[in-house]
Amino acid sequence: MTLTDVIEVLEAAYPPAQAESWDAVGLVCGDPAQKVRRVLFAVDPVAAVADEALEWGADLVVTHHPLYLRGTTSVAATTPKGRLVHSLIKNDVALYTAHTNADVANPGVSDALARAVGLTGDLVPLQPFADDPWRGLGRIGELPEPSTLGEFAAQAAQGLPRTSWGIRVAGDLSRPVRRVAVSGGAGDSLLGTAAAAGVDVFLTADLRHHPSSEFIEADGPALIDAAHWATEWPWLDSAASILHASGVTVETRVSATVTDAWTRGY
Repeated sequence: MTLTDVIEVLEAAYPPAQAESWDAVGLVCGDPAQKVRRVLFAVDPVAAVADEALEWGADLVVTHHPLYLRGTTSVAATTPKGRLVHSLIKNDVALYTAHTNADVANPGVSDALARAVGLTGDLVPLQPFADDPWRGLGRIGELPEPSTLGEFAAQAAQGLPRTSWGIRVAGDLSRPVRRVAVSGGAGDSLLGTAAAAGVDVFLTADLRHHPSSEFIEADGPALIDAAHWATEWPWLDSAASILHASGVTVETRVSATVTDAWTRGY
């Protein structure tokens, strides 16, 4: 397979045109004609992931987060990002990003998160596209059996990869839970949408104090706040599976390297 072959499959599943206008998705470095035999999937394009790619012999690294989200005028090896680019290019390793286009895809980041925390049956977008009800941000689904907030929180913690601080819960732990909304990554912009959807709990990441406090005071759904990295990590296996299902003959690996920014809780 060539890099072009792999990219065609990825972009059919995660069309770059569906990324936000501020986003930076697609091929970061690499020759489209180069051969690809091994593909490493990771959340973050950081040094630890690059080291893993080189040690494993990857030809391509696919990440969820962009390397240069805000753009740059230099890739000099005087910065961590510049050193990463130099390391990848010197070793003929390509880097490709699918970010907000993977967030809104079907299946996408939030589908994988929903399955990881135990939601079953059909999933629908929390905030669907106006012209496509099956694509959009977040997902809403149901638990197979009624639960309590405390029980669901424990289940979610078990289903997500472990981080230094796990998850935080806002709400009465005995509250009944059946209908659940999730959104991979930072989701506090969807708090109002989750409340309007009539769900029992909203699970996402990067929730801030004041919006969360006001949300709970207004008798909104319960909240579960998980590590940003952990809510997006389940998507990696889904993306790798799309390559295999397409018939692309490459070996894939999902990075288990924890690249969450927070390394220890007390």
